[in-house]
Amino acid sequence: MNKIVLVFITLYHFCLSAQSFAPAAEEPGSTAIFKDSNIFVLWADGVDIVRGFKDISEEFQGYASYGLPENALGAAEGDGTSIVSLGDGGIATLTFPGLIWNGPGPDFAIFENGFADNYMELGHVEVSSDGINFYRFPSVSETPIDIQITNFTFGDCRYVNNLAGKYRQGFGTPFDLEDISININLDVNNITHVRIIDVVGSINPLYGTVDGAGNSINDPFSTPWESSGFDLDAVGVINSQPLKLEMESLIYSLYPNPSNDFIHLVTESFGELRILDLSGRVLSRYKFNKNLLVDLSMFEAQILLFEISSSENKMVQRIIKN
Repeated sequence: MNKIVLVFITLYHFCLSAQSFAPAAEEPGSTAIFKDSNIFVLWADGVDIVRGFKDISEEFQGYASYGLPENALGAAEGDGTSIVSLGDGGIATLTFPGLIWNGPGPDFAIFENGFADNYMELGHVEVSSDGINFYRFPSVSETPIDIQITNFTFGDCRYVNNLAGKYRQGFGTPFDLEDISININLDVNNITHVRIIDVVGSINPLYGTVDGAGNSINDPFSTPWESSGFDLDAVGVINSQPLKLEMESLIYSLYPNPSNDFIHLVTESFGELRILDLSGRVLSRYKFNKNLLVDLSMFEAQILLFEISSSENKMVQRIIKN
């Protein structure tokens, strides 16, 4: 076979194997989910941040510091500034007012603040059903590593899969628990925690991060500023169910549900009731001493989350207004 033809065929097959994944937001075939989509039923209401360095290759520059951890809570802003920066290798661990389960299609989405379709600061994603043992989504990066991507060059989101930060600000990268269901020690129908770990995009193996197959991941490096690394905006839940916690010291009932006027809380315990909307925003608080009557007419939302807690336990139940 002619060598020129052979080279052409080789390049052709390489092109078919590369750029294998979904394109940028709002393009045909994209999996990006807009922040205001009504498929989101919950947003993170708890977060723990461990910051990484501004530049892991020059640790003397110190740690990333831009944004407050609380910026990762509630609904995605999509404005590019209401975020928390993780720094090189930084970690964000989030909790929710309900469990995430392996439902139809994607189960949750992660929002980053990339300013353009192909300016991607990426992150590995892990989940846990006990808050102790975490399991990572099988990430893939086909981005060439012959030239380092910097803050003045771009990648291509079609080269990456199962990495947070694939899409520009305002659009979430979806994750399907089915992709990780092979882990027999993970209960994919009772996910309590989502963790994002910043990808250090250096192609230098001394510092860089690899994908699930051991290939180097090439994304902007270095970013030696306070806003270094993955910039977390929010995590939205698509498939959720109420928390299933042991309630040995908090026995209660809520009725009727659905209701168009009042909800009765009947219990023998002392504690607090918080009423939240589906974004995780607290609408009202009540202290209860055994029984409580809640007037639903003061709330506009049609679906409310009743978070009932005692000194030892907490339970969340969804209430529907009809």
